[in-house]
Formats: sequence, C-alpha cells, structure tokens
Amino acid sequence: MRVTCPSVSPLRADLSGLKDPRGAGAEVLCATGMSVLRPLDKQPGLNTATILLVGTEDALLQQLADSMLKEDCASELKVFSFFSHLARSLPLPSNVNRPRIDLIMFVVNLHSKYSLRNVEESLRHVDATFFLGKVGFLATGAGRESQCSVHRSTVVRLARTYRSPLLFCDPEVDGFRVPVAQRLVRMLQICAGHVPGVSALNLLSLLRSSENPTLEDL
Repeated sequence: MRVTCPSVSPLRADLSGLKDPRGAGAEVLCATGMSVLRPLDKQPGLNTATILLVGTEDALLQQLADSMLKEDCASELKVFSFFSHLARSLPLPSNVNRPRIDLIMFVVNLHSKYSLRNVEESLRHVDATFFLGKVGFLATGAGRESQCSVHRSTVVRLARTYRSPLLFCDPEVDGFRVPVAQRLVRMLQICAGHVPGVSALNLLSLLRSSENPTLEDL
C-alpha cells in the first residue's frame, strides 16, 4: 500500500439521454482542447485503485489520504494497492503520465466560499461519464455550523445536481475522520471494481434514500 501525491487521468458508457450537469460551458472546454478528465481513458492496473482528492485545503487532503491508510482501514485495503492523488483544482496538467482515476472526491470547506467556487469551477473539467457513480462530494467543517459561510443546503443541492453522493465530516475530530476514511475506502473499492456484484452505479441509488448516504447497504 502506498500513497503518492500530486498528479493524476481516468468508463465509457452509453449516455444517450443523460444531460451533462456541467452545462454548455463544458462543450467549450472540449472544443478548445483544455484538459478534461475522462474515465476509462487508460487500462486499469492489476489490483490497484486510485482516488483523486480535489480541494483548496492541502493539509486536509493529505490528512484524508493518510487516514485512508491507517490501521482502521487496513482490513479494507489489504486486497489491493491504493494510490491517492491530491489537486487544489482542475484541470490537471495534460502532459503528465497518470494512472487511471477510479474515484474523484470534491472537498468543500463550509467555512470558505472560495472553496465552493473552486469546486464548482473544477467540475467543468470532468467528463459527464464520471458522474455515473465515480464522483462524490465531501463537506468539511459541518460540526461548527455557526461559523459556516456556505450553508449545508448549498452543498446538498450541488451534489443532487451532479447526482453524486455527499458526505459530511469534521476532520479535526478523530471520531468523524476515521468513519469518513472508511467510507471513502469502500467507495473506492466499488468504483475500482473490487466488490463483486456491486458497481459504481449502485452509489447513485443511495441518493434516493439519504442526503448523507451510508455505504453499509452495499
């Protein structure tokens, strides 16, 4: 098991009838040759899985990556090699050799409007096919709601717009950080195809039952 930082590329599916949640601006990005992350652009590695954490808080992203490798998650990770890539924003450099990305987690700090704007802008650089269960949102700082400059409902609407799971976490509290790290590991396992009989699309069905889905049902 190892964690590598920084850099990161990326399912192809029939998306006829699926509206691109990024809007018309996404077409401009493609037309101008800007770097757009696309799943299945590369062959998967044997018994490997890669997660891309995107957010403005460098220390927090590293903390999350480290937590996913701690003893609490060791039993989940022992069957495959885990790679974590950190990025403050998208797009990523197009001239860097990167492994295939199995899961993208966008991290929003509820105490920073800049963090939200950064995520909203970065989403435009992700191909629509990634939103078939391979994208998730993580809202941090939810435990100190009185200090939040971004309302929880704003992040909930964002996750629903992109049909993606949403988790809440206060990274400064171990009791929150460890369960979230375990959930991220489980999501990564599913998205990388390491859970027999369960696909990334199953993650989307969780949205119908909870705004803060649990993965135990999978």
